[in-house]
Amino acid sequence: MTILRQILVTFLLFIAYPLSAFASGEIVVVRIDGPINPVVGEFVTDEITQANGVAAELIVIQMNTPGGLDTSMRQIIKAIENSKVPVVSYVSPGGSRAASAGTFITIASHIAAMAPGTNIGAAHPVNLMGGGGGGEQAKTMEEKVVNDASAYIRSLAEQRGRNAYWAELSVRKSASVSAEEAKRLNVIDLIAANLDGLVLALDGREVKMNGGSDILHTAGKQIVYKEMNRRQKILDVISNPNVVYILMMLGLVGLYLELSNPGLILPGVIGGISLILALYAMQTLPVNYAGFLLILLGVILFIAEINVMSYGLLLVGGTISLFLGSLMLIDSDDPAMQISRAVLYPTVAVTTLISIGAVYLATRSARLRTTTGSEGLIGATGVVTAELNPGGRVFVHGETWNAESDTVISGGEKVVVESIDGLKIKVRKASSPREENSAQG
Repeated sequence: MTILRQILVTFLLFIAYPLSAFASGEIVVVRIDGPINPVVGEFVTDEITQANGVAAELIVIQMNTPGGLDTSMRQIIKAIENSKVPVVSYVSPGGSRAASAGTFITIASHIAAMAPGTNIGAAHPVNLMGGGGGGEQAKTMEEKVVNDASAYIRSLAEQRGRNAYWAELSVRKSASVSAEEAKRLNVIDLIAANLDGLVLALDGREVKMNGGSDILHTAGKQIVYKEMNRRQKILDVISNPNVVYILMMLGLVGLYLELSNPGLILPGVIGGISLILALYAMQTLPVNYAGFLLILLGVILFIAEINVMSYGLLLVGGTISLFLGSLMLIDSDDPAMQISRAVLYPTVAVTTLISIGAVYLATRSARLRTTTGSEGLIGATGVVTAELNPGGRVFVHGETWNAESDTVISGGEKVVVESIDGLKIKVRKASSPREENSAQG
């Protein structure tokens, strides 16, 4: 009997150990602070997958976002839908918002929470499909996008038992409400002042999951904050539309300076690196390549101005092309995904001024008289060191040359170089005060 009891206890411990290990799971906190782009989508999705792998107790997406890309938003929602660990969307701290794509993610989460002083809504799709333009075709396309987004957010709200009417209203009418109003309208589940308060409020709460429900045991659990890895952090920073634009312009200006002044090296190196980083980051943004080509055309026109004297017409055309291309570069009406005008205007102005300066210096340099090499000798003034009759020697440009003249010129007299034949120069006597006062070697 004793042996059977020991076997039974051992068996129960063996079964209970995995359960206790699961019950001791940590609370994983993933932060979103900014636009939802492919980097953020990858980060959140990876963390949800890893949290499921280690059997975490809870996943908290702490969010403050103005919105972002539709594809990245759906990637995160798909990860939430497939998660076996409950996911909480927590709009925090105070002053934060879950706008546009953030509203969809909050509605899709197993539990939705907000801090006081936050807001949610304004989920009307803003050119999520790209394009732009006007006319009936554009209106039809916009209607299709709005209908698709409305149906999507309604299905998410109905699945989580939330206010589907308001959810659809946030898409169609850009409705937005405060945390308190969202709780009253059954848009969210609870309000918590901070993360600790949220963890305590969720302890013992029943959460409906796919095919069943779970009871949360959050009290006393370890809270683990997850951060992006180095690659994700770098890509997230340069994925900012303003940073992408500055990198691209820096790259084009660097290459422009290198092409217009071969041999400078540094502008070419910096420009090449900046342009590669910009092109790499553009894959995370809704880029209008017509705008990019206009910017490129502007730089080409600046370069052409150096070689073709258009009296400023190419510069004007390049400036216009650069400005229009900059306005068109990011193909989205979402303010979070656009280039700030405070960045765009100064960048265009500085780029134009640099280009004008390079053109001016190149033109001025072309007009300067050559003072070095064999061409620099012609017209130069020298002094006869050995009488020319007709041959002799002349000191010019710091060197003594074999020279000849059509007339006899005594030593010490000033002469002007007329031509060069191999290592011999032909000179004539300096006859004017201007020639006698010219620079000597």
